Amino acid sequence: MITKLDVEAPRRGLIEITAEVARLVADSGHDEGLCTVFVQHTSCSLLIQENADLSARRDLERWFDRLAPEGDRLYTHTAEGADDMPAHIKAALTATSLGIPIVAGRLALGTWQGLYLFEHRAHGGVRRLVVHIGP
Repeated sequence: MITKLDVEAPRRGLIEITAEVARLVADSGHDEGLCTVFVQHTSCSLLIQENADLSARRDLERWFDRLAPEGDRLYTHTAEGADDMPAHIKAALTATSLGIPIVAGRLALGTWQGLYLFEHRAHGGVRRLVVHIGP
């Protein structure tokens, strides 16, 4: 089963998508298998990250902003705005697809794990994900 999922990403940061993907898995009827999530963009990414303490997400966002700051004079790809090249760097350092096992009809995430779209642009807009669920 392949489904497209649109996620509104109005701002830079981690946007939890666990519930939406879990609902797709539950609706698929697969008791076991693999759920693959792929993002069709080059300036955002996907992460499995802690979903219990908001400070962990904030610290991660700030760390990436420090790692790839806006306005670096070494960037030549600047036509789409000061946040575009840093967004590409952050996406290159993370993942554009994730595979999560399905066990007993549910995502086999750990207790404190959640799925996130990591928006790297100041104003990302709607981001398209492709979700494949299969045996």
